[in-house]
Parts: sequence; structure tokens; C-alpha cells
Amino acid sequence: MELGILSLSDLQTSRDTGRKVGAAQRIADTIEYAVLGEELGLDVFALGEHHSLDFAVSSPAVVLAAIAARTQRIRLTSAVTVLSVLDPVRVYQDFATLDLVSAGRAEIIAGRSAFTEPFALFGEDMADYDALYAEKIDLLLRLRADDHVTWTGKFRPPLRDAPIAPRAVQTEMPVWAGVGGSPGSAVRAGLLGLPMILGYIGGPLSHAKQAVDLYRETGERAGHPERLRVGISTHFFAGATAKAARDVYPYYHEYLRPKTPGGRGFLVNRAAFEAGTARGQAIMVGSAEEIAEKILDARDMLGIDRFFGQFDWGGLPRSLVEESLHRYGTEIAPAVRTAT
Repeated sequence: MELGILSLSDLQTSRDTGRKVGAAQRIADTIEYAVLGEELGLDVFALGEHHSLDFAVSSPAVVLAAIAARTQRIRLTSAVTVLSVLDPVRVYQDFATLDLVSAGRAEIIAGRSAFTEPFALFGEDMADYDALYAEKIDLLLRLRADDHVTWTGKFRPPLRDAPIAPRAVQTEMPVWAGVGGSPGSAVRAGLLGLPMILGYIGGPLSHAKQAVDLYRETGERAGHPERLRVGISTHFFAGATAKAARDVYPYYHEYLRPKTPGGRGFLVNRAAFEAGTARGQAIMVGSAEEIAEKILDARDMLGIDRFFGQFDWGGLPRSLVEESLHRYGTEIAPAVRTAT
């Protein structure tokens, strides 16, 4: 099983200084976290894409290229590429270039976005939410397969024997489907034979099994049993003790709370947070031993091939983030690898 870390590059107000962290500092820290992840022996680094002032990264491929120049082994992926609002030709070119820069370590996790801002920004209609993604994932997979493409769709000008350059180092650069839990998304991933990453930030792990089972059943009926892989991503923090880990609750509350009246977010009280960190629940916040047990539980229950810990949320100080990553690399990862 592959073990990875995932950052969404959220910009929060520092609890120490009372000032919002700037994008330049946030990106610099993110690059250092990825370098540390490789040094600690983790397998994958994933970076989110957002198009609002609450996040530092709108172009994961650019930041991942900077990370590629500082690393040699760790795989590099978006999480997710908001494919519904982007031109698949440009997406393929950007990540093929990253693949060249990184000597074959690039991946794409393609999703539809849980936010509305990108649709307005790029002039796409939310009424076409599903149709946009369906058409663009079809084109992206064609671009990955062929160096000359002829294609016609509804939302993009046609291609007529168009040369697609540069070509990735990898013969088939991995494209994963990013799924938020909707049955339709799991079915599509299975029909296409794409590996699936399930973003699951809260609730019992057993609830995620419904989407995973549907994905596997669909993929097997579609003739893709050998191509099916499952990953899961959830909030992560490894503390020196169980209590020390759960004491990061103020950062978790800050991360999820709505920042504007009526804005996107959730108010999570401490009791709900601590309940969500219990065994059988999705939030991976606890001691190294607790988290290792929960990752193994997820493997047994869901048959996951890849785990992502979303590790640097809510304005957590860099010192705490790095301590958590060290526990992941030196305690959690060895325990999980030994057990598997």
C-alpha cells in the first residue's frame, strides 16, 4: 500500500501573530513539506487546486515542478485537477511537462470541484456540471493515449489530427478519478477503469464502503478488474500522545468554519471532533499507534491501495506539521508496511 500526504494550501490567520499567512510563504512551506516527505520515505505528494483567495495554489503543476527539482523519488500528483473548467489539452501538456521534469513521477487526480468559484471564473455553467466533466475526462484519456488526436465535443472546439506535445515519459501517465462519495462518480470511475481516490473527511469508514463496492462492481462488469485501485484521503495529524493530537482541535475548527456569513464550511464542536477521531471513524488524528491501526482498518474494510493524509490544515504551525510528518514517516509508515 502506498502512503502519501496531501495539501490543499489553505491560507489561514496565524493564531500567534493574528495575521493571515501569505501565498508566497505558504507555497515555500509546502515545497519543504514535500521534500521532507521524500526524506521520510513517503510514496506520494498531492497538491490541491483552488481558485479563491482562501488558498495559495491554483496551478498544482507549477508548484509540483518546483518540488520535482528538489526531489528524486516521491510521486507528484494534483488533488484534484478541476477538470470541469479547464482545457484538457492544456492539462495534459502541463502534467506531461511535469512528467519530463520529474523523470516520470507525475500523476493527475481529475475531479469536478466541490466549489462554485471556478465555474464563474472560467465561464462555465453549473448546470453543465456533470456533462462538462464527462466530456473532458473522455478527451483527457484520448490525449494521454495518442500523440495525434481527432475529437469532437460540445464544450470545446474540435481537434483534427492535432499533435499533442510534449509526450509524458510514462507510456500511460496515471490519471485517477477524484470522487467525493457520489454514487454516479464511483460508477463513472469504474466504467472507465480508472483508479479512484475517495475524499472522505468525516463519518464512519463503513459509509465509504458503499462507494468503493459500487466502483469495484461496476469496473468488473465493464471488464476492468485488473485496472481497479482505490485510495482514500482524510484529515491527518499524528501527535506525541492521543491527547496532544486532539489538542489541535482549535486549528481544525478554524479550518472548517465558514469564513463569511452564509459561506462554505462547517462548525465542528470539540465533542464532535473527538468522536470523529475514534476507531472506525475517518478522521486520522491521534497517536502514531492509533493512526496506524486506523489505516490498517481502512485497508481491511475498503481494500485501499493508497492512503493520503491531509496534513497541514487550519494554520497548524510548521513545527507541529513537521513533528506530525516525522511520526508518520518513522512510526506509522513502518508499522503499516510491516503489517501489510
